[in-house]
Amino acid sequence: MALAKQPPVLTARALNRATLDRQLLLRRSPRARMSVLGAIEHLVGLQAQNVKPPYVALAARLADFDPQELSALMASREAGRLVTMRSTIHTHSAADSLALRQLVQSGGPARELRMFQGGLQGVDLDQLAVLARELVEDEPRTMKQLREALLVRWPHADPQSLSIAARCLLPLVQITPRGLWGSSGQVTLTTAEHWFGRTADPTATADDLVLRYLGAFGPASVKDMQTWSGLTRMREVFARLRPQLLVFRDEKGVELFDLPDAPRPDPSTPAPPRFLPEYDNLLLSHADRSRVVAQDEHKSLTWRGNQSYPTLLVDGFLAGIWQLAQTDDRTGSDARATSQARANRATLTVQLFAPLGKAQRAEVAEEAERTLSALTSAATYDIRFGRFLD
Repeated sequence: MALAKQPPVLTARALNRATLDRQLLLRRSPRARMSVLGAIEHLVGLQAQNVKPPYVALAARLADFDPQELSALMASREAGRLVTMRSTIHTHSAADSLALRQLVQSGGPARELRMFQGGLQGVDLDQLAVLARELVEDEPRTMKQLREALLVRWPHADPQSLSIAARCLLPLVQITPRGLWGSSGQVTLTTAEHWFGRTADPTATADDLVLRYLGAFGPASVKDMQTWSGLTRMREVFARLRPQLLVFRDEKGVELFDLPDAPRPDPSTPAPPRFLPEYDNLLLSHADRSRVVAQDEHKSLTWRGNQSYPTLLVDGFLAGIWQLAQTDDRTGSDARATSQARANRATLTVQLFAPLGKAQRAEVAEEAERTLSALTSAATYDIRFGRFLD
């Protein structure tokens, strides 16, 4: 009896180059080929727990990126910030804000809500959702304002649990000026439907979600997709899609799926250095992160508690962390939190996990200067290499 043919094996380096290509990190995408909005949708959203990461992420991926382009999309309500995958804040297009939120609801917001049920005794969650919607659509509110208004109806509930429940039950968008480039503003919320002036696409399916994930992060396993989305029991969706997908294995024997027409570059394809923001989805969207993190001990070096550092890729793999500081030399004051226009010196400090050769170090410095040029209006740049981390 003939043995069943085994799927082809993809090495960690082959997976690295394929994923980098999907992530627009092998080469910056020309603007004629991909707009800012197109990139956001192609990447299925950008991590946005802080204000600046989406801008840094796009500067690493798009040629001649101007932060004002993303800012303008948010100001015109073509893009926005809300809780989606894994119950974390992402920047999405208006269309995806509604479609994706309903698809990943059970894998993030619903799971987070269960963590706060102890503070919601006696609270009818259906009523809470109705009242919270009325409140934020009548007038955008901060979490504090929403909490205080809900306490009037449920005075014996835990205040924090009430506001978190509202955020978990409803697709709440952080309205501008929060998230705009060079601006500041506290988190103020209304519903996605109200802010974008549209309702969720009722035709979006889990099948669509898997295909989009593979287009941005594949080749990938079922567990990889579940890690990215927070969803469980996705194996049956992959089984349904199997006839239209290619099947591979990684070096550990794990089954991987991919779109037939997706790019899978030669593993020897050069990968230039890239400066990524904290929480970039490239590092968070696979159960097995060895396609980007070559050494397990490097994982812990990118975190301080539950806070992520911005990261550096060299030859496609995690190689260090970095920090950007901006100062106004006329006063000597630290300008990290001030307007971009007021800073006339920007300093980018790189901390490597291991020494680099002279050529690679020069490439990192060149990429650092390109990053500073895209993200600051400083008159002068200073690029420093700090101590090695181990």
